[in-house]
Amino acid sequence: QVQLVESGGGLVQAGGSLSLSCEASGRALSSYAMGWFRQAPGKEREFVAAISRSGGITDYAASVKGRFTISRDNTKVDLQMNSLKPEDTAVYYCAAAARFSTATYSRDYEYGYWGQGTQVTVSS
Repeated sequence: QVQLVESGGGLVQAGGSLSLSCEASGRALSSYAMGWFRQAPGKEREFVAAISRSGGITDYAASVKGRFTISRDNTKVDLQMNSLKPEDTAVYYCAAAARFSTATYSRDYEYGYWGQGTQVTVSS
């Protein structure tokens, strides 16, 4: 099993940047495809970005493409968020999917492990 802990959330003005990090323990992160999701108040959790086990394939929600970048190394997965907008305000969750393939995954039910979330607030 893997345990995930997110960090790096906070308050930023619109147009600013934040970097989130998801650190893993318990099992090698290379065994998992990874993803970031977010949930705003009163809304369902939604896909943000995903990265394959090798890091060679990435995928982004249309709403963040060109502004967010997901990356990974052996122990953590990062989400660099630039040009932030008030609508990016949400709790951001890191997730891990134990898969044998090299694909990315954009549906939350495909992930078996989740972090506790970190709040990102973008003021206008």
